[in-house]
Amino acid sequence: MNSLRASSSKSAGTGSIMLLSWLSQDATDHDQDEQDEASVALLPKISDDKLPRGGIFQKNSEDDIGSLAIESKKLPCYFIKNLDQTNIANAYVSGMKEALSMTSNEINLIDVAWTTGYVLGQLPSQFILTKVRPSVWIPSCEVVWTLLTFSLAGATTTRQVIGIRFFVGLVESIFYPAAHFLIGSWYNPSELGKRACVFHAPAVAAGMFSGYLQAAVYQGLDGVLGKTGWRWLFVMDALISLPICLAGFYMIPDLPENTVAFYLTEEDAKLARRRMNAVGRAPRKTLGWSILGRVFTRWHVYSLTLLYIIFINTSPSSSVNPFALWLKDQGYPVSQINTIPTGAGAIQLVTTIFFAMLSDFLRDRPLVMSLSTSIGFFSALCLAIWNIPNGLKWLAFFIHKAAVPFGPLRAVVLRVMNASGYAVNAWLPLLTYPVVDAPRFRRGFTYSTLAFLAQFGVTGLVTFLRRRDKKNGKGDEEMEDMGACE
Repeated sequence: MNSLRASSSKSAGTGSIMLLSWLSQDATDHDQDEQDEASVALLPKISDDKLPRGGIFQKNSEDDIGSLAIESKKLPCYFIKNLDQTNIANAYVSGMKEALSMTSNEINLIDVAWTTGYVLGQLPSQFILTKVRPSVWIPSCEVVWTLLTFSLAGATTTRQVIGIRFFVGLVESIFYPAAHFLIGSWYNPSELGKRACVFHAPAVAAGMFSGYLQAAVYQGLDGVLGKTGWRWLFVMDALISLPICLAGFYMIPDLPENTVAFYLTEEDAKLARRRMNAVGRAPRKTLGWSILGRVFTRWHVYSLTLLYIIFINTSPSSSVNPFALWLKDQGYPVSQINTIPTGAGAIQLVTTIFFAMLSDFLRDRPLVMSLSTSIGFFSALCLAIWNIPNGLKWLAFFIHKAAVPFGPLRAVVLRVMNASGYAVNAWLPLLTYPVVDAPRFRRGFTYSTLAFLAQFGVTGLVTFLRRRDKKNGKGDEEMEDMGACE
């Protein structure tokens, strides 16, 4: 069985676009057997017109018709993952805090539990995916986390919520790395920017939908069958998720070399394999000490890991929504507390699409990443100052999610990045965004301002190192053999 060669990233409110394809330009394939798949970095730049097409991959404007079939399952799955992941924040400001007598920073501890499970579950999940088809393992995990989400409706203590969220994180840890693995297995480098954008759109939509859903169930179902509105949110999330989970057993296409998807013909599979061969995708190899040695003696793993640690920790954890907490402090009703912050999600959706298209057009990933970072810096700085005109404060809250076009590379480097990022994320929000500081979050917004400055600096460092390698003629060799591993 062929193996997984990707790992994960933070999903809540995070986009995985620019870093995914930063190094995918201006590369040449010197040795296909040792072709780098630790990132989409060094794949050769081939014109779309030279790529084999036909079947579901026939040309339709800029996009492959095949994406409609391949992503028909991937996108709904990512939607329900983020729906089930972000609903805690909506429930918290809609009565859960009072019903469970939550004190101090217990909402932060709920996030710590989820993050801990997410980190611990990744390596076992990756190993299982080397033995079990994605079309079996992914929907199986989805069914489990859906049932766990449903069980949150019956929680009576904070400890129960913490325990359930730990196991939710444990089983959700599979999806993000597996999804990027599938993206990289079906699409060539010139398509990855837009595909990553399309993939992450449901994450934003899920956060928005959760707000609308909570407002609706709070108004329409609060008190029905003796259940409060925030409990009905988890019930509705589970009912929405379950059919999508079950469809996954039939809709996830696996890999071009072993797909048995009913909507793909044998000719489609052959064309997909030829497309990957045309851009130098190498067969997956066994992960050995020689590959690990090459990974950890090069600058990529250290600088990109540092960049990702900063990126994933520039904002509070997914269960803490400063915008919603500020609205609650201002006395807004529950329905508006849940719906008004969705405007920030709408802005994030637009900027994510815009930055993805701009990045593919300019082929200048660092520039676009810096533009998005500047938005986050401005927002964090305004909120750190706090005593600003009310209109400016509203603007800062609405645009704070626009700084998201960062994300992972692939394979070994990605695994190190993701594990390191979440290892820090498990404890840092307790120090930077403790909920007892709401809604002011003086420490948090000040920290975020400094983190965005650091993000500027490390982005510049990575750009310098990459350009230095290209100047010295080491751009291709420097990242070889870092991925495509079993």
